[in-house]
Amino acid sequence: MSQKGSSTDFGAAEWFTTLKRTLHMEELIVKHSEIMDKYDPDKKVGLIIDEWGTWYDVEPGTNPGFLYQQNTLRDALVAGINLNLFHQHCDRVQMTNIAQIVNVLQALILTEGEKMLLTPTYHVFDMFKVHQDAELVPVEFVSPDYVMGEESISQISVSSSMNAEGKLHISICNLSHDQSAEISSTLVGFNWNIVRGTILQGDQLHAHNTFADQDAVKPISFDAWTIQDQQLTVHIPPASVVVLALEA
Repeated sequence: MSQKGSSTDFGAAEWFTTLKRTLHMEELIVKHSEIMDKYDPDKKVGLIIDEWGTWYDVEPGTNPGFLYQQNTLRDALVAGINLNLFHQHCDRVQMTNIAQIVNVLQALILTEGEKMLLTPTYHVFDMFKVHQDAELVPVEFVSPDYVMGEESISQISVSSSMNAEGKLHISICNLSHDQSAEISSTLVGFNWNIVRGTILQGDQLHAHNTFADQDAVKPISFDAWTIQDQQLTVHIPPASVVVLALEA
């Protein structure tokens, strides 16, 4: 009998529940940080988050002990949400480890004999690497609600950083399975005039890469944005992850 649900056979309700549980990570970070701040106010000790990620039922026909599971657009959103959270709390969070890298649970890579494919989670990691060795730029925003029945969560997850060359990167996740979102932000401090964008999305919620179709879910160019008088407006499609690069 299934205990965790299928990694690929799910609907909007399971999508919502998974992302809601994912957002619990922020409460864990905040509460642990509050305890650490009491005894380590100078933040000399880092918080390490070990083996985060999704865990569903193993794929039919595979060894249950090996924990092999597929990886869909839903997992890409889980990865984007968590990476944004880790980035937002980088003053305390010093290291995190996804579980796991190859073939097991929320893997970045799946293999079959000599064949290998990149999962939606891999593509989010690749898109978000622009935040590495960069400085956190605080983002203040009000997110619309993503409502499912009597429950609701934030529809948008955002984080931003500036690298040593002065390029600003903004990573945005639209958690809603069916509602787009428009984000408007005032860009202060520089005259931003160049934007490049990348988006990861799929034609359905359970879209995933297979050895027969390894590029069903992959990043593509994104241009649904405008800048006018230092006002950035971005139209984010449902169930997508977007990374923007801005230059002065």
